[in-house]
Amino acid sequence: MTVTVESARTYEVRTYGCQMNVHDSERLSGLLEGAGYVPATQGETADVVVFNTCAVRENADNKLYGNLGRLRPSKVGNPGMQIAVGGCLAQKDQGEIVRRAPWVDVVFGTHNIGSLPVLLERARVQQEAQVEIKESLETFPSTLPTKRESAYAAWVSVSVGCNNTCTFCIVPALRGKEKDRRPGDVLNEVRTLVDQGVLEITLLGQNVNTYGVEFGDRLAFGKLLRACGDIEGLERVRFTSPHPAAFTDDVIAAMAETPNVMHQLHMPLQSGSDRILKAMRRSYRAERYLGIIERVRAAMPDAAISTDIIVGFPGETEEDFQGTLDVVRESRFANAFTFQYSIRPGTPAATMDHQVPKEVVQERYERLVALQTEISWAENKEQVGRTLDVLVAEGEGRKDEATRRMSGRAPDNRLVHFTPGAEVPRPGDVVSAEVTYAAPHHLVADGPALELRRTRAGDAWEARQGAPAGAGPGVMLGMPSIGRPAPLPEASGCSVS
Repeated sequence: MTVTVESARTYEVRTYGCQMNVHDSERLSGLLEGAGYVPATQGETADVVVFNTCAVRENADNKLYGNLGRLRPSKVGNPGMQIAVGGCLAQKDQGEIVRRAPWVDVVFGTHNIGSLPVLLERARVQQEAQVEIKESLETFPSTLPTKRESAYAAWVSVSVGCNNTCTFCIVPALRGKEKDRRPGDVLNEVRTLVDQGVLEITLLGQNVNTYGVEFGDRLAFGKLLRACGDIEGLERVRFTSPHPAAFTDDVIAAMAETPNVMHQLHMPLQSGSDRILKAMRRSYRAERYLGIIERVRAAMPDAAISTDIIVGFPGETEEDFQGTLDVVRESRFANAFTFQYSIRPGTPAATMDHQVPKEVVQERYERLVALQTEISWAENKEQVGRTLDVLVAEGEGRKDEATRRMSGRAPDNRLVHFTPGAEVPRPGDVVSAEVTYAAPHHLVADGPALELRRTRAGDAWEARQGAPAGAGPGVMLGMPSIGRPAPLPEASGCSVS
């Protein structure tokens, strides 16, 4: 459908949560623009504001209703304005959202994001809220139009849904059972993106390495990685997030033997205690996890490994927590996304006995963060003196006006702030830079860039700058990102293997 109004209405999509949500928001933007909407300009209150929500974190509900409350005066002052709420929290709360915030016009779930334009038009014509929640997938999201957030890096979904039953996670109940795309469809999307200038893709799934379970090929994910190696012009391939229980040696071999698959792995640990892993229904134990890391590093000594860890799961003792610290020390993670356990209604863990007191969780969390910061800093110091190929990013990290620093990602996904040479690179270009300083969470290359390679991705970014004024990305992240396309800091339960 196309919006049938005298002038095109503006939209804004606000995104909360994990990579899957950000990718869904790219679909929502594509749907809205296909229906005739245009992105709101910076600072403008849009005619249509869409909240794409996350249900993983404890304060997700408060954050949503607080934001809806702040929009209410705008809605009162402009009755033609529309507010829509989708995503995991919408799937969970359904009609509760309209009851608590009756000024919301549309509520839609994780399985029917393609319905948004129709629901908006129906709400406008009928002058009443539209709540439509499907209990199973209506259309595979990758068949929907997409407005990509980046000209040079892109997510590609290989599957949606999850077959696991982790006791802390509500995602399987909201996203449904795993549904896999056919390999040819995935590869065709990757080729199309590369033809458009994209240099880097991240294969995305709730448990990306169980890909193939639906069509009976347990080696399908490793084969997919190798097939990506045959795509001319594709320079960097990443994936997130694999589940340790399903991690197989053929994937390690594919990573090591396929030149454009990066030696970078984000693999959630969640806990280093076997007792807690069992209570979480995580079907692996610390020894298996450490064994995977050992084999990855044997095949790729330069691999940068990151993880997710939950502190204070119900019943966690000091001994259990020490087990987590032991695994962290042995694993030498490049970085870790650490989270304090929070009760999520609807999960088995929410009703477990022996909930850990908040002050105990906080103290353990601080110890874990201090240890991981020490390790991350030591690992980053090993990079000083090395020359890295940095894919220049747009809006990545803080800039230093005095040094003219720009930012980007090394092949292992480390964030690098560098000083450009005489010719300023564009986002999507690649520079070679020698690391001169290491901090716990980034590297600095203060000497001039050694070499600049202008790329098709840089050309694509430059072409975007010629778009009409106000044609911004349309997607606003409600949570800070640490890079494109690295995991989001509040994505743990949903990265989310």
